Amino acid sequence: MSRTVVAIGGHIGDAELMAGPVLAKVVLEGGRAIIIDCTYGERGHPRLTPSEYRPQKLHEAQFFADAIGAELHVLDYSDGFLPDDEEVAEHISAILREARPDVVITHWLSSMHRDHERAAQAALRAVFLASIPREEIEAPRHTVPTILHAENWEDMEGFEADTYIEIPPDAFDRWLEGISEHAFARGETYGFRFIDYYSALMTVKGCLVGAERAVALKSAGTEKFTLAGP
Repeated sequence: MSRTVVAIGGHIGDAELMAGPVLAKVVLEGGRAIIIDCTYGERGHPRLTPSEYRPQKLHEAQFFADAIGAELHVLDYSDGFLPDDEEVAEHISAILREARPDVVITHWLSSMHRDHERAAQAALRAVFLASIPREEIEAPRHTVPTILHAENWEDMEGFEADTYIEIPPDAFDRWLEGISEHAFARGETYGFRFIDYYSALMTVKGCLVGAERAVALKSAGTEKFTLAGP
């Protein structure tokens, strides 16, 4: 059975890093993958101004989505200034009502980065808003069966994985092609080697479940999720 999976990140690049391999796997198995980037992530370059870096970030986001076969939504919010209000959740909720996903993946609720925390909170609020009757909204309501928090090196306080999804080589290759277009992931902004880190992390998590590679996630009090073939 094909699935629809939505991944929601605080900045362009977050969902792509932490959930991108899962999305690539979903697409290869005939499902639908959707990325929602809540901000442009345009303040993360030491040499380019935000106005200069923003077009590059948008290009990188679209390149990644095309590489794995996902749909892309970038919300119109600035890096470091994602608001803590209903508007963000309403934007996401509208996408969830249309897409009717089986799974939503987002940040863990505790992070060193405020945009990550607010993206996670908005995602959970959006799941609720999508599930209730809204006479002012034409799209039918939808209850997301499974909510998962992704493993992110900036969001590790209190994170304990309970769900592991095996990542086959072809999904890993698509992810690697897409994420390699991101300058920050290559370590060209502040030097952290994100691609190496997340590639190694998948290998480590794969060791725990007897697979070559796996992505570790934490369920949000929902039924345990396994992503098998179509």
